Amino acid sequence: MTALAPYLSSFLREHLPKERRASQHTCEAYAQSFQLLLQFAAGRLKLKPSKIEIERLDAPLILAFLEHLEKQRGNSARTRNARLAAINSFFRYLEYRVPSSLDQSRRIHAIPMKKTDQALVGYLTRDELQALLDAPDASTPSGIRDRAMLHLAFAAGMRVSELVGLRLDQIDRQTMSSVHIMGKGRRERVLPLWKETAAAVKAWLKARPVSGAPELFCNARAQAMTRSGFEYILSKHVATAARRAPSIAGKGVSPHVLRHTCAMHTLQATRDVRKVSLWLGHASLQSTEVYLRADPTEKLEALAAMTPPMLSPGRFRAPDKLLAMLSAAGRKRNYAE
Repeated sequence: MTALAPYLSSFLREHLPKERRASQHTCEAYAQSFQLLLQFAAGRLKLKPSKIEIERLDAPLILAFLEHLEKQRGNSARTRNARLAAINSFFRYLEYRVPSSLDQSRRIHAIPMKKTDQALVGYLTRDELQALLDAPDASTPSGIRDRAMLHLAFAAGMRVSELVGLRLDQIDRQTMSSVHIMGKGRRERVLPLWKETAAAVKAWLKARPVSGAPELFCNARAQAMTRSGFEYILSKHVATAARRAPSIAGKGVSPHVLRHTCAMHTLQATRDVRKVSLWLGHASLQSTEVYLRADPTEKLEALAAMTPPMLSPGRFRAPDKLLAMLSAAGRKRNYAE
């Protein structure tokens, strides 16, 4: 029996960040996946997580864990697939370091990914977005910070990890004309800032308390803003915006919805999906096509460009008496009559 802890620690601390150069967000997501797996396995095997051996994590236990995620924790198939991808990556790491686990690894790799629904993206209309941007109280430091975060999240189409991880040196503090973003997959992009967004960020820089944190946005303790912190701020201002735009209350407004809103408004303004892909930092146009399916104007233009067929109702009539006789003679007779 082979102890799991040394190999899992080496996988998360050495292999992912140093050999694979995985981002901090990937390492954190993988660590959370194994935290959930070991908690489940410890309860199933009646062992402490530190005492679990590699051989204990067989395919039946992994399948039971994946079912637990969907039924007990209420996770979606997409989240289930992400947890399985982390487990597969770890067992690929073990194949060359623990040869005895090769057959076990192959059985786990044979667990299929679940198909996921490709639902339409949710986004805010212009009135809903304006109500949300106007929700923070600009007379308080926290309100100035919140307004800058909302403006920047929408204008740059930033992921929540990009927003809370944005550093002071990534903002052009002299002219406030652009922002340098390190996106998913280490894809960098530089985006210009609208005057309103630049003014909101500039106001926050003046009100920002002195902090040793390099991040642009900080919380009440002068520490870097967290993902959950921004989610709480967003939900608070969504409730305020619902008084002015009641339709926003029926939408599940998450940080990613602001990114979708930026994409949809950019698509409607430019009519060019390539520009949307460049603005959001997508790796390929395939990731951007989801916004084409959500935009009804694209379908209306296609419908208007098509000429509907003009069909007049009527009955068939033979052009000649001889053809009519031959048509009748060719029919099968009903000998029961």
